[in-house]
Amino acid sequence: MKNRKLGSQGLSVSELGLGCMGMSEFYGAGDEAESIATIHRAIELGVNFFDTADMYGIGANEQLVGKTIKDRRDRVVIATKFGIQRGEDKGFRGINGSPEYLRQACDASLQRLGIEYIDLYYQHRVDPNVPIEETVGAMAELVKQGKVRYLGLSEAAPATIRRAHSVHPITALQTEYSLWSRDPEEEILPTVRELGIGFVPYSPLGRGFLSGTITSPDDLAPDDFRRHSPRFQGENFYKNIEVVERVKEIAAEKGATPGQLALAWLLAQGEEIVPIPGTKRRVYLEENVGAVEITLSKEELQRIDEVAPKGVALGNRYPDMSSVNR
Repeated sequence: MKNRKLGSQGLSVSELGLGCMGMSEFYGAGDEAESIATIHRAIELGVNFFDTADMYGIGANEQLVGKTIKDRRDRVVIATKFGIQRGEDKGFRGINGSPEYLRQACDASLQRLGIEYIDLYYQHRVDPNVPIEETVGAMAELVKQGKVRYLGLSEAAPATIRRAHSVHPITALQTEYSLWSRDPEEEILPTVRELGIGFVPYSPLGRGFLSGTITSPDDLAPDDFRRHSPRFQGENFYKNIEVVERVKEIAAEKGATPGQLALAWLLAQGEEIVPIPGTKRRVYLEENVGAVEITLSKEELQRIDEVAPKGVALGNRYPDMSSVNR
């Protein structure tokens, strides 16, 4: 496992991170013992970049990550997020980028994680009612106080990224990016490259679709949030499966799984890119980590582009796209 630089402020992380969200919510029932073993195994394999958020499991995910890395803090980089508010009933209450809320959220995350500072702190979604300059200005104060080391944004539009970066250097921009979500290539990737900002693709396996293990909507647990995703519904599902089948063919020629090929493709898109595939099981973690051993030729990259061009996936990424890329 090699390291890559995220941004221009000195942060270095493993070339693949681990998304921890599914350990606590959204992807069916979790298994805490297996989740802990997965994080520990990731560290053994050289993964040091762990992604969580205060809204995953209403704080439970931060608690899980915190207690799991407690005796290995010096070996890990912890990224968490604030801004999406949820009620005790797990319902969505809105997006809050106010300085007052930010300060409360940061202190709460530090307590749940059991750490003295957050390595990378993201605004999870942009609040349309609070100027980004105000939010990032307050985030910068947290850096001065030593509570946060580096700042990030998630699902922000190019103009917003520029405005934020002018207030305080942004180290990383997190957005969905994969073979079936290539929208960032149009404006977002050129923007972060120009500004020297790292890029962290979440859902790099298309929410599991590109792993090749989902063949029917019935493969998803009854409480799996993907059942409500437009790309997993009706005709869209079966059209999108056709893309996976074509990716499988190229992967088989490389002696790889489709998920490994999808991750290797992402890693080949630029040195500033650090995907964070999520999993809650060691077997899938080990498969994902195998992607760093795969080298793709120009010809192979071209073939992949042909079978999974921009806009290939049918359906929106979310049922409601109003809170992304603002």
